[in-house]
Amino acid sequence: MTPVSEAAMSVTAVIPARGGSKSVPRKNLRPLGGRPLLVWSIEVARQVRAIDRVIVSTDDDEIAQVARRHGAEVHRRSAHLATDEALVIDAIREVFDELNQGGEAPEVMVLLEPTCPLRSAQDVAECLSRLVVQGLDSVATFKAAEVNPHRTWRLDARGRPTAFIDGSDPWLPRQALPMAYQLNGAVYAFRPDRLPQDGKALLFGRSGAVIMPAERSVDIDREHDFVIVESLLRRAR
Repeated sequence: MTPVSEAAMSVTAVIPARGGSKSVPRKNLRPLGGRPLLVWSIEVARQVRAIDRVIVSTDDDEIAQVARRHGAEVHRRSAHLATDEALVIDAIREVFDELNQGGEAPEVMVLLEPTCPLRSAQDVAECLSRLVVQGLDSVATFKAAEVNPHRTWRLDARGRPTAFIDGSDPWLPRQALPMAYQLNGAVYAFRPDRLPQDGKALLFGRSGAVIMPAERSVDIDREHDFVIVESLLRRAR
C-alpha cells in the first residue's frame, strides 16, 4: 500500500476515553504491559507520520492528565456524551464541530478505541492510504469472523433449531463456506465532512476494509481480556 504523504491532507486522530466503565472499573487507566491502556492508542497514533493531531475525548480529570503527559491534546466532552448510553459517533461529531468552529477542521479523522491496544501503526497507515488512494469516504478494520454465519442457528418458539441463514448448510466443511468477516473496532478512518448528520455508523458512503490478524484484533471488554493480552505481550518479547 502506498504510504500517505504528511502534506497530502490534515489528519486528526480521536481517542474516546470515558472515565466510567461497567465491565472493568477505570478500564482506560488499567495497566497493561506496564502502561495505562489508554496510552497504547496514543503511542500508536503518534507513530503514524500522516497524523498531525492526537485528541483524547474524555470527561475524566485523571484520564486528561495521563493523555497530556503522553503527548495528546484533550477535549472535554459534554456530560450527556459521558453516559453508558452515549454513542461514540456523537463524541466524534462534537470534536469535529469544535475544530470546525475554530477553523481547524481536519480533512480526515481516525477513531482509535483504547480497547484495541495491539493494533499497529501500519494498520492505521494502511487505512489512511486506502481512504486517500481509492477516494473513499470511510475505511474500517476487520478480522475473520469468529463464527461463520453459515454455521449459526436460530431456535423457534418450541426450541427447535434451524439454520439461521435460509438455505445454508451448517454441516459443510469450513473450506467450502464463503469467507466471512467482522469489524474488530481497531481503526476507523473517514472524511468527517461527509459524516451523516444522524445515524450510528462510522462506516458509510463509499467504504473500504483493511483486514487484521486475530492476534492484533483483541478487544478488551472484560477482566479475562487483560489476561489474554498480557499473555500475548509476554510471548512477543
